[in-house]
Amino acid sequence: MIKSNLAVLLAERKMRVADLVKETGINKSTLYKLYNDESARIDFETIDKICIALKISVGDLLVFTLNENDI
Repeated sequence: MIKSNLAVLLAERKMRVADLVKETGINKSTLYKLYNDESARIDFETIDKICIALKISVGDLLVFTLNENDI
């Protein structure tokens, strides 16, 4: 399962979703879905903008973990 780490990344930087919206121009609802780990899909352009704004790699933003149903 792929999970978003955006909430943790923003908390570490003492940022809010609104701050990231202003910095990236990404739609607020898109970022809130990612923040709350409710996204079913995400565009490469969105990932790119977030990674640039937060100065992170894709692996910092998206984390893959196996759950019991995957085995």
